[in-house]
Amino acid sequence: MRISLLQPVIDRPGPWASVYADTSHAAEDAAKQQELRASATTAQLFALGADEATCGAVHEALLTRRGDPGTHAGRALFAAHGAIVLDTPLPGPPAVPFAAWGPVPRVTPLLAAIGDDPVCLVVRLDRTGADFAVVGERGGGAERGDARAARERSERHLRTAADHTREQNAEEIADAVRKEFESSGAEAVVLVGEAPERRLVHGKLPEPLRALTYESEHGGRAPSAESDLVERDIAQVRAAQESDHIAQVADRFRAGAGVGGKHAKPHSAAGLPALVEAAREHRIDTLLVSPHGADSARQVWVGSDADQLAVHGMELPNLGELRPAAARADDALVRSAAAHGADIVVIHDPERAPAGGLGAILR
Repeated sequence: MRISLLQPVIDRPGPWASVYADTSHAAEDAAKQQELRASATTAQLFALGADEATCGAVHEALLTRRGDPGTHAGRALFAAHGAIVLDTPLPGPPAVPFAAWGPVPRVTPLLAAIGDDPVCLVVRLDRTGADFAVVGERGGGAERGDARAARERSERHLRTAADHTREQNAEEIADAVRKEFESSGAEAVVLVGEAPERRLVHGKLPEPLRALTYESEHGGRAPSAESDLVERDIAQVRAAQESDHIAQVADRFRAGAGVGGKHAKPHSAAGLPALVEAAREHRIDTLLVSPHGADSARQVWVGSDADQLAVHGMELPNLGELRPAAARADDALVRSAAAHGADIVVIHDPERAPAGGLGAILR
């Protein structure tokens, strides 16, 4: 999960304005519609108790178009104390646009929208060398699915020796692929190029890496008319990696729930009391969140610090917060988990999700 995206809002105190906006501009009167949406959102936030400065910052931001509306038709904004802290595109328009005002930012819908964002190493090769690009969170890609933008930010090149044989060149490229894979934190490799070179390099890779390497039958080392097909192939590999990762996390959670004897602590936690306790003790390794689970929308109590989290408001003074505020359980747990370096995995499939929609694999 792209936890680094949340850092600006995790480390700051609220209260927070959270806005999920539909930014599609297909109508002829797009500018007018944009103004009406901005005004309606601002009025809603003001009615919820947001201060005038924060409402003004949100209104101004919503009047400013960002990016290509054909690429990103949704937008998430988070503002506090009169400033926009995070303004990021969504892969598509939100199912239900909304604005919220509360003590913690409503980040769970953002995580559900962007997904796991697995890291993929893309290798465009020919007989003379290769170009390497990392797509995904640690690779610096700007947005989910925007592989071209990612390559512009994190592209590296290899030129093989002119006097080497084809076999030697393939071995040199394969060794470079291995090194790039290990240093990038990638979870998969996609080879792009002419079939003979692809297959030769694929066969030279170490066995463990070979199993994580896929070949695109489209395009080549240089940009071509098949670029869109290459992007589709990369997206399919990343989607498969995301699905596999979610399945592995769900299996680990279920397995951990049954671990531990009479005096041993389990390796997984479920239910709000157990999750809140684990969050306060910094014992959450991976937080599992199902956006539609019953526990996700339940109320917990929070303070200004990520560690100030409780099932009952009367517990907060003992944690140093004299003015506890109510918040959604999913957002409060996400804030606490992210603040202490835990991974966060959104599980949409109710068959795989924890009972109630919230669970954790413990450290």
